Amino acid sequence: MRLPLMKLVRLKNLPILQQLRIEEQLLRTSTHNWCIINDGTNHPTIVMGVSGRPAELLEIEAVLQDQVPVIRRFSGGGTVIVDRETIFVTFICNKGAIPDLQPYPRPIMSWSGLIYSEVFRGVNNFHLRENDYVFGNHKFGGNAQSITKSRWIHHTSFLWDYKARNMAYLKLPERAPEYRLGRNHLDFICRMKEYMPRSLFIERTVEAAKNQFSLQLAQSEDIQTLSDTKFSPSSKQLTEQELKAALVMV
Repeated sequence: MRLPLMKLVRLKNLPILQQLRIEEQLLRTSTHNWCIINDGTNHPTIVMGVSGRPAELLEIEAVLQDQVPVIRRFSGGGTVIVDRETIFVTFICNKGAIPDLQPYPRPIMSWSGLIYSEVFRGVNNFHLRENDYVFGNHKFGGNAQSITKSRWIHHTSFLWDYKARNMAYLKLPERAPEYRLGRNHLDFICRMKEYMPRSLFIERTVEAAKNQFSLQLAQSEDIQTLSDTKFSPSSKQLTEQELKAALVMV
């Protein structure tokens, strides 16, 4: 059986806001399947889900004092802080591109778990736990999704490494997976670099995608033509005024 075509985009240190806007535009205006791998982003940035509330999720005074950018993305999911040590992997697919996959959050999540089970084959105690990728009971990959009438996106930020001090910008969320058991950020997460080299992870991710799609390396013009398409992205950076207003609500 012929595998569906998927365009592969390889990026390095693209600013996360720019990446999110490209992804949303591809989700809403393209008819191709896409895999996007962005190896790091330019500098530390907090990214919240579409319904995230800064007063509940962030230590706003510290965020303002240190001038850490805060982005509200177009997809759901939780809050993360990302930087050059984060690896981003995104799948954007037409409904029906993957046989028998129902285009709903849980089946898409389960499908992604199978993809990364291939990537981490031989690595001890990897599994999909609730909506997270974990080694044992420690999270190293956070996911978000958006589903439209004819397409869906599943994107992940992988903590290849992180700076402990950056986690202090994030509050313990009120809604958390059961297996977290009230642990603070540093007790809850782990570094992927302790389990797999960075280049090997990216190589295996591409290979796992090849098992389900016929990959075609996208050319620069494939992305450049996006500027010719009328589109208003919904991912945006929160202003200082918006953060200060949220501080009053704390």
